[in-house]
Amino acid sequence: ELAARGRPAAGIDAVLASDVPLGSGLSSSAALEVACALALAHAAGWGLEPVSVAEACRSAEEMATGVPCGIMDQLTSVAGVEGAALLVDCRSLETVPVPLPEELAVLAVHSGVTRALAGSEYAARRRACEALAAKLGLGSLRDATMAQVQHDPFGRHVVTETERVLEVARLLPEGDVERIGTVLSESHASLRDDFRVSIPELDVLVEELVAAGALGARLTGAGFGGSVVAVCERSTVDRVVEHASRRYERRTRRTPTAFTCRAAAGAGRIAPGGASVAA
Repeated sequence: ELAARGRPAAGIDAVLASDVPLGSGLSSSAALEVACALALAHAAGWGLEPVSVAEACRSAEEMATGVPCGIMDQLTSVAGVEGAALLVDCRSLETVPVPLPEELAVLAVHSGVTRALAGSEYAARRRACEALAAKLGLGSLRDATMAQVQHDPFGRHVVTETERVLEVARLLPEGDVERIGTVLSESHASLRDDFRVSIPELDVLVEELVAAGALGARLTGAGFGGSVVAVCERSTVDRVVEHASRRYERRTRRTPTAFTCRAAAGAGRIAPGGASVAA
C-alpha cells in the first residue's frame, strides 16, 4: 500500500511491544498499522501526511483481513491531539480536536470476552446500511433523516448516533459532564437495541459501571465482545472501578481489566532520551 502511493518501504528489523489486550476492541490493529507505517517511513527517509498514513493502513487491513473497515481508528491513531477528543468527519477526513474537561476521566474496561472482527456480524451490518442507503437513493446513511429510517433499526441507530456525536462535541467545551454521560449511555442502548451488536456481558458491565457511579458508559469497537468505555468524575475513578469490577465478576464469572485513559498526541517517533518527535 505504501509503494502504491509512491513510497517504497525499506527493510527494517523491529520489535513490537503492546499493553492493549488482544481482541479487546480498542483498535490495537490500527495502532500497529500506523506504528509500522511510520517506522517504515522513517527508515526510508520519506514523509507522509497523516491522512495518507491512515488511508494506506485502512487499505492494508482490508486486504489482509478481507473485512471492510472504516478509517476512524487509523485516523485517530495518527492525528490525535494531547488532551482532546477528536471529532472525525469520515467523508472529508477532516479532524477537529475538542478539549476534554479536566474533571472528566475516561475509562476503558475490557469485558474479558474477546472478539474477532472477521467472525462477527460487523460486515453484515455494513452491507445492510449500504443497502438501505442505496434504497433511499443516498450516498450514505449520514444523509438520511429520521423520517426516512424510523422503521429500520439499523438506519435509526446511524442517524441517532450521528446526532449524539455532534451533541457531545458541543457539550465537551461547555463541561456538561452529566449530560455527556447520559448521551454515552443512550448510545449503548441504541447499539444494543437497534444496531444489535452488544452481548449480555457488555450490558452487565455498562450497568455495573453506572451503578458504581460512572456518569455513563457504552460498548466500543464493533461489538460482540471487547470493551466498554465509561466516563466519570476523576475523583471517583478508583471507587467506580473497584465496585463495578467486583459486581461484574460476581455476575458473569469473568475478570474485567480497567484502564484509565489519557488523550494523547498521535503516533510519532521517540528519540533517544525519551523526547517525542513529530511523525
